[in-house]
Amino acid sequence: MWLTLDYLSDFMYMLDMLITVHTGYLDQGILIRDLAQLKKRYLSSKGFLRDVASLLPTDFLYFVFGIQIPLVRINRFLRLPRLNEALDRMETITSYPNTFRLSKLMIYIFVLTHWNACLYFALSSYMGFGRDEWVYPNITGDFATMRRQYFHSFWFTTKILTTVGDIPMPDTEEEFLFMIANLLIAVLVFASVVGNVGNVVTNLRDRDNIFFPNHELVKAYLRSHHVSKELRQRIDNWYQHLHINKKIIRENEILQQLPVYLRTEIAVSVHLPTLSKVTIFQNCDKSLLEELVLKLTPQVFSPGEYVCRKGDVGHEMYIIKEGKLAVVADDGVTEFAVLSEGNFFGEISILNIKGNKSGNRRTANIKSIGYSDLFSLSKEDLTDVLSEFPAAKRHLEEKGRQILTKMGMLEESGQGEEREEETVENKVKRLEDTLEVLQTKLARLIVELESSNRKMQARVDQLQWELAAPESQAPEDGANDEVAQGRGEGVGGEPGWEREEAEGEEEEGLDAQIEAQGQAEGDNDVTKEGDGESTKSTKEDLEVMKEDQFGLNYPYDHKKKTGDDTPRKGDGAEIEPENAKEEESGERGCEDGKED
Repeated sequence: MWLTLDYLSDFMYMLDMLITVHTGYLDQGILIRDLAQLKKRYLSSKGFLRDVASLLPTDFLYFVFGIQIPLVRINRFLRLPRLNEALDRMETITSYPNTFRLSKLMIYIFVLTHWNACLYFALSSYMGFGRDEWVYPNITGDFATMRRQYFHSFWFTTKILTTVGDIPMPDTEEEFLFMIANLLIAVLVFASVVGNVGNVVTNLRDRDNIFFPNHELVKAYLRSHHVSKELRQRIDNWYQHLHINKKIIRENEILQQLPVYLRTEIAVSVHLPTLSKVTIFQNCDKSLLEELVLKLTPQVFSPGEYVCRKGDVGHEMYIIKEGKLAVVADDGVTEFAVLSEGNFFGEISILNIKGNKSGNRRTANIKSIGYSDLFSLSKEDLTDVLSEFPAAKRHLEEKGRQILTKMGMLEESGQGEEREEETVENKVKRLEDTLEVLQTKLARLIVELESSNRKMQARVDQLQWELAAPESQAPEDGANDEVAQGRGEGVGGEPGWEREEAEGEEEEGLDAQIEAQGQAEGDNDVTKEGDGESTKSTKEDLEVMKEDQFGLNYPYDHKKKTGDDTPRKGDGAEIEPENAKEEESGERGCEDGKED
């Protein structure tokens, strides 16, 4: 039997190699299925060498060591990586990953116990059967059968690994070493079992927290705020209903990690039949319905709970998925109608239909008779979707007008047009007022800008005049100095000569600069013989520059325009007192000379 199982396993290994050759792989995101490329990739991989080594015919060693030595097939352990790969893929594919993890852990423990039992039986055979109470008993009677040998060895090693039951004391060194190794393995196995079980329990709790609201936090909040017992009982019943019937109200959070197209396909397969039952959405484009199903939000209402009240502002519409709701009077007892699966309400308040007498207010009281599962569609989501489908928007508005007409809640077209005209007139008047205010502000800004420009121009003119005044004053200072020198050696003589020398140096420097510019101009004339306009403009610029540097034009022209020869600050007014002092000192020197 064992040989049959061994060779059946070898056949499965060969079949696995054949399947691996035909298994596609991804190359830059593209699935490769060409058999030639698949063979080339597999034959050049390390996995092929490992698979071939695991199938080497080591069974021929049975003729050397005997058929009772299974270690000749130890090369089959090279298939372990392939086994781990298969288990990982199965865990990804299965719909119950936690159960699969526990099953895989139990299989590992069983295989470890099986190997340990085989090692115990081999050690007993090496030491001698029936040598003491610890080894396997003598192979006589009932202990001679292979089934009894396997079960006894498996049971004995299970007691060692679980440290449960009475285990005979070892006597020899081999027995002590075997017991020590098994006890250490038992510690690792126990830790592994506890860790995996704890991980599974944690995953289950996390799954419940994602699928359903956290009831414990809500309970703690209610206790801390001393909420009434009746309200707490209603909340507990609501949570109990969710858990018992597996009502999921957090679909968007669960599917958030998926791509948009996958979320759309899931929502279409789950919610599109319910959305198609809504009258106003019938005969609409499929793309519009696919956009709307992503916006649906599931809600669960308890018995006796109001979904909406008359007069409330409507922010969403509701579609009944399961349960019954009643349209009741203001007293909450009288029932006008009963709504069931597939019905909807609240659509009029979110369509913004012109002429709706109720505006966006609810027109009825809706109360849940039992536990009701509804889908809500908010006004903002519907508006966003309809903005991309104008034809569907007009279609829905037309259906809404028909419903309002039947209910007598739609105003006549004349009144609606008058209100619309009044609204347009108000808008135009408001725009005119706003435009007038903006024009006033613009005129004020223009006046301020012109004033700033005038002030800036006046400041620039004053600065240019102050810079040009000392240069124009230089000849007058030289004449005064000559008069003072001719009258005698006065107090102001020496400063006048020094000032004249300094001004002479400035004039020489300016002459040199003008000559350099003239030379550059000549060079430009030589190199630019064909460009008369550019040369002329360059000469004119140089002439203007010379006039500005010597102050020949601006100060005198300015005086001619203004007709004011009164000295001012910056145009020689500060120099005249010094000249007067020099003349007085010269006159005094002449009088002293005459007296002498």
